[in-house]
Amino acid sequence: MVNKRKADSPVDSLYARIYAAVRGIPRGRVSTYGRIARLVGCCSPRQVGYAMAALPPGSRVPWQRVINHQGRISGRRHGQGAENQRLRLLQEGVRFKKAGQIDLTAYGWPE
Repeated sequence: MVNKRKADSPVDSLYARIYAAVRGIPRGRVSTYGRIARLVGCCSPRQVGYAMAALPPGSRVPWQRVINHQGRISGRRHGQGAENQRLRLLQEGVRFKKAGQIDLTAYGWPE
């Protein structure tokens, strides 16, 4: 059964607000699921994660700039998503520590 929801459902409205916040993250910077949730209001970091996972292929939302509160890339269910995210961030100039973390004091947004 296909889940059909109205285009103006509360979930779509929430996701639109999440995507707008993520679009605000400057190139070469990152934000956490929690920071985006606080910017958007009325949602949790998990809901931000669900919104990122719901993006269609080829989306222009810079999903790669959203990481977990430890400064790490969160694991993906399918494929090479985590490695793709790492490569995209490296291309933007974001550097990783040896342990695979990103320094949120240097690259975090908003400050």
